[in-house]
Amino acid sequence: MKINPRGFTFLELIVALFIISLITAIVLPSFAGFGERRLKSEAREVASILRFLHDSAISRKEAYWVKFDLDGNLISWKTPEGGKTKKFDDITGVTTHSAGTVSGGAVTILVEPLGFREDISVHMGTGEKNMTITFNHLSGKVKIKDEGRIED
Repeated sequence: MKINPRGFTFLELIVALFIISLITAIVLPSFAGFGERRLKSEAREVASILRFLHDSAISRKEAYWVKFDLDGNLISWKTPEGGKTKKFDDITGVTTHSAGTVSGGAVTILVEPLGFREDISVHMGTGEKNMTITFNHLSGKVKIKDEGRIED
């Protein structure tokens, strides 16, 4: 068999392009929903923090607080173990009855020994998707609203 020293054959190029296309078709869809998955994960984590603070305040009969720093994209809260702070990239605003909708600066909410005194909505979003985490202070339930769909 004679070896061609000039390069690849047309058939070799077609096979290589087919393999690259196949790998791209398999891998690319998993990256498409990455931002959406991160947003859902952050929304669930914020819901978990609100639920934890409410339940801890009631069960321990202690007052706690949660602070939303919207300019720094931070949530800080006081727990039985001490203070904690976590960065959330997608928080766009917080709504309470007393403060209205706040989309800049900081909002501090007191969690009394009987729990939150008012409903809280935390708004999150990326460029293409928005979610709202709503805490009902009467029932203690948190709902995550995702473009018309509600998760418990």
